[in-house]
Amino acid sequence: MDQSVAIQETLAEGEYCIIAVQGVLCEGDSRQSRLLGLIRYRLEHGGQEHALFLYTHRRMAITGDDVSLDQIVPVSRDFTLEEVPPDGELYVLGSDVTVQLDTAELNLIFHLPFGSHTRLFLQEVARACPGFDPATPDPEFQWLSRHRCTQQEPCWNSASGIRIGGGRYPSWDGRRGLEKAAAGAGSVLFRGGAMVQNRRGLEEVARGGPRWGRGVVGAGLCGRRDVELERAGTEMSAAADCPERDSAGGSHFDDLRPNGKGLLVDQSARGQDKPENLLTRQTKSKSEITDMVRSSTITVSDKAHILTMQKFGLRDTIVKSRLVQKEEDYTYIQNFRFFVGTYNVNGQSPKECLQPWLSHGIQAPDVYCIGFQELDLSKEAFFFHDTPKEEEWFKAVSESLHPDAKYAKVKLIRLVGIMLLLYVKEEHAAHISEVGAETVGTGIMGRMGNKGGVAIRFQFHNTSICVVNSHLAAHTEEYERRNQDYKDICSRMQFCQVDPSLPPLTISKHDVVLWLGDLNYRIEELEVEKVKKLIEEKDFQTLYAYDQLKTQVAAKAVFEGFTEGGLMFQPTYKYDTGSDEWDTSEKCRAPAWCDRILWKGKNITQLSYQSHMALKTSDHKPVSSVFDIGVRVVKEELYRKTLEEIVRSLDKMENANIPSVSLSKREFYFQNVKYMQLRVESFTIHNGQVPCQFEFINKPDEKSYCKQWLNANPSKGFLLPDAAMDIELELFVNKTTATKLNSGEDKIEDILVLHLERGKDYFLSVSGNYLPSCFGTPIHTLCYMREPISDLSLETVRELTLMPLWTEDDGSHLEKPLEIPKELWIMVDYLYQNAVQQEDLFQQPGLRLEFEHIRDCLDTGMIETLSNPPTSNHSVAEALLLFLESLPEPVICYSAYHNCLECSGNYTASKQVISTLPTFHKNVFHYLMAFLQELLKNSAKNHLDENILASIFGSLLLRNPAGQQKLEMIEKKKAQEFIHQFLCNSP
Repeated sequence: MDQSVAIQETLAEGEYCIIAVQGVLCEGDSRQSRLLGLIRYRLEHGGQEHALFLYTHRRMAITGDDVSLDQIVPVSRDFTLEEVPPDGELYVLGSDVTVQLDTAELNLIFHLPFGSHTRLFLQEVARACPGFDPATPDPEFQWLSRHRCTQQEPCWNSASGIRIGGGRYPSWDGRRGLEKAAAGAGSVLFRGGAMVQNRRGLEEVARGGPRWGRGVVGAGLCGRRDVELERAGTEMSAAADCPERDSAGGSHFDDLRPNGKGLLVDQSARGQDKPENLLTRQTKSKSEITDMVRSSTITVSDKAHILTMQKFGLRDTIVKSRLVQKEEDYTYIQNFRFFVGTYNVNGQSPKECLQPWLSHGIQAPDVYCIGFQELDLSKEAFFFHDTPKEEEWFKAVSESLHPDAKYAKVKLIRLVGIMLLLYVKEEHAAHISEVGAETVGTGIMGRMGNKGGVAIRFQFHNTSICVVNSHLAAHTEEYERRNQDYKDICSRMQFCQVDPSLPPLTISKHDVVLWLGDLNYRIEELEVEKVKKLIEEKDFQTLYAYDQLKTQVAAKAVFEGFTEGGLMFQPTYKYDTGSDEWDTSEKCRAPAWCDRILWKGKNITQLSYQSHMALKTSDHKPVSSVFDIGVRVVKEELYRKTLEEIVRSLDKMENANIPSVSLSKREFYFQNVKYMQLRVESFTIHNGQVPCQFEFINKPDEKSYCKQWLNANPSKGFLLPDAAMDIELELFVNKTTATKLNSGEDKIEDILVLHLERGKDYFLSVSGNYLPSCFGTPIHTLCYMREPISDLSLETVRELTLMPLWTEDDGSHLEKPLEIPKELWIMVDYLYQNAVQQEDLFQQPGLRLEFEHIRDCLDTGMIETLSNPPTSNHSVAEALLLFLESLPEPVICYSAYHNCLECSGNYTASKQVISTLPTFHKNVFHYLMAFLQELLKNSAKNHLDENILASIFGSLLLRNPAGQQKLEMIEKKKAQEFIHQFLCNSP
């Protein structure tokens, strides 16, 4: 959510908000939300100065009225912003970001959300810092005087930087001093319901002692070290542009020297850049971890920073690969206790203690993996991804963990209402590394996060583990949609590796996968009363025979290779909230085992699998499973012996022949490519006797190694001697590329260059033919196509597609144009005839196979096949949205975009703007508005309202002109308001 727009509205001329991030200001026990904006001011002489503006704000800042300036912190020479471990001495790689802001007079602690946006914010702040060049004058910040409060207090001081005091800008003195910060911050560990505060870190700061996380983003940025070399347990050091200062204000920059790889290394630790001289992460003590953190402000999940670093060397890659191959030679299996839980909370806040679910009657687990679904069902959570329920449930879980152990939160990840929490015992934190988290939305148009999955992956000792929490499509008959959601999550969930030369990790590439969530598979072919009778008799085995998930797994449609324990507990859905009574609502839904836990991997033993009837907050019951999971733990002596053997063998072959590979295929032809239909061709790379790194590279004067409709997977990689790897060439035409393929401006033709490091290049030829589609075709072109597009010659399609937008019929065409595209009429008419009372229309996704069927019907004109057999209303509705999204010129033309935003809220002026549209576009707009108003007449049945439809169609009918900067939230709101007024008024 880009909230910099709201900040920009509050700024004076010459001031620009580069980026904003929402965070939490931590003062003692107080937690207050703040919006942090990095502001740039361009000076008259051509230089520029920066400051951090801190705002109080409403829960989601959309306009300048939603924010109020609270404090200003100039980015001066004494300004530092450093990442610190959130839990005192305990630092878990990949955990959410805690930063400490320091100036000569100020010390603040903020919690910032995990993710690429926070990383980008920290990078922008780093760039804004003035540096130490003595030739550069000190920033004066005279421009900040305009933000002076009305009281006559000092507002700036060139010696110590600006202090904003009085009025809305309270003095820093006392309230924001180090003593105040030291009194309340520190590590937060969880022992049962108690939060244990460890204040040592900031107390030492206040005393002038060691500082946590001492790599600084700011004037002292720079001694930035990223400690980790994946499985080899290697430590590598990297420093950025300027010296890292210790607590006394000095520098050890002189102790750093180039190591020949573009990295700066500490010469006091001679040889540590060589694999044979490296420490393993498994043996790090807490003090070593603390030292590691002091020299690093980033974690291995910091993709943005990693991509700017020098690539990992070929030698290191070979060592890591060989160590993986020989893992059994230097590791042993040790069992650890995992607790896995899932709970669909139906949008409720926590109303009862969670200990009966999380900690009652079990041994204290080593690891907790806890997932929630339907955390918040509000429209605000759906459209703006903002919810207070996250903090409420996080606190409820933290207070209910097992009382016999102390736990640290490793990661929290949320997508709308799907949230996943990972905790570990404090003593295991030193062995957690490579933490990553990703989300995949599978809702309407394959993007919305009301359904989908979130995942956390991490390395525990020497075993890689991925935990997935998913909420799949609802309703008994939608099992195919659930299957599709599962496959989408598997294919789209990807985690970047530390080494950017390696392809992303997928879910299946982990040693252990734990999958939990509301999978929504139901019990079918039984009457409700029969289901309840079997439950009453506790005949779960008979009932399980009718379980959809069991049927789909047996058919190998989903969860192939996964295991689930026996279901010896009654179904967990659906109950009357606050009771153990089955659903007594009008729908009276049949009980079902919606909430499930499955696993995949070796050395896994399930100790329990049960529901927890004592909790009555939701219409679901929580489910838990306890596992003993065998994790590979390193034997240090054997590890070093194996490492030495690998290095010796590597030395012998290092100067051997240049790399050479053979390709199983070099020419690829894709026949009859269709819109949004994935086509895949594969080939195999067979390596010779020399390890090699390969990558598809850009051709001269081209920005990418291939055209937009093509992708190689993987596009880069590493091969050991005599190894082989399969490469897939994926061809997918979407809204971005369809129009030029329709017009003939682009063709299915490309040449790929496969480059070997230290070796030669190989050339691959890609060709094929594209079948033009109504998707991606301009509105006016479709109106001149009275015949299906597949019946027209390629030359005719080309001519009509290239026809100017404002073309008027001059009689030269053989047939009079249609008033609206026939394809649009077919879809809208189908929905009008079949779906005006359809619940969740335009909110629930359709099936991909049905979309392909709809596309073929529209392109071939065989519209009778839409109804025989009947096509899902949801699939037709989604196809309509995809059709509108694919238009190269939106229904409301780009040229009218800004006029529409300016007059949103003025219906008369808005109608005038619409009247200026080209005839065909104006016809389509009025036709769609008439249809949507018909839907609203049936809102009692379909549960649609003006706000929902305006939000969905506003971003499709009214799109930001291509190439212009997106002001997402404020423009989205105005576009929604523009459409809303047409839905509420008669034409």
